[in-house]
Amino acid sequence: MGVDLNSRPQPLRILETVLYAPNLARIEDFYRRALGMEPFAAVPGRHIFYRFGDQMLLIFNPDATQFSATESSLPVPPHGAEGEGHICFGASGEDIALWRTKLESLGVTIEADFEWPGGGRSIYFRDPAGNCLEIAEPRIWGVA
Repeated sequence: MGVDLNSRPQPLRILETVLYAPNLARIEDFYRRALGMEPFAAVPGRHIFYRFGDQMLLIFNPDATQFSATESSLPVPPHGAEGEGHICFGASGEDIALWRTKLESLGVTIEADFEWPGGGRSIYFRDPAGNCLEIAEPRIWGVA
C-alpha cells in the first residue's frame, strides 16, 4: 500500500535556530552584555546554546562542527556555514527604542532602523562574527 503524501504531518514550529561563529568567547561576551543572554549549555570551542522559552538559539563554531565528531556518541551529521547568518528577536515597539539606546551605549552600530510598510519597526546590528541581528515587532509578520 502506498503512502498518501497529502496526509503527511507538518512541523509545529521552529525549535532551533543556528548561527555560526568561530570565536565563541567573543560571542558569549557580546550576547551577555548586549542582549542580556546567559548560555543554557556550552562546550568551549564548539558551541553555545541559549534558551528562549520553548525555542533554542544554537551558535556553533563551524571549524568544529563541519566534520564528524569521532568522540561523540550522538549521530549528528557534520554541518557549518560560511558567511553571515541572520536572526530576528521579537520585541514591542517601546522596547525597540530601549534596545537601540542600550546597544548604542555599548558601541554597537545600528545599521538600519525603520518602520515596515505594513507596520512594525525593526532595528538591525551585527554580532562580533558579522551575523546580522534584528529586533522587530512581531506584527511585521502579522503575529502577536
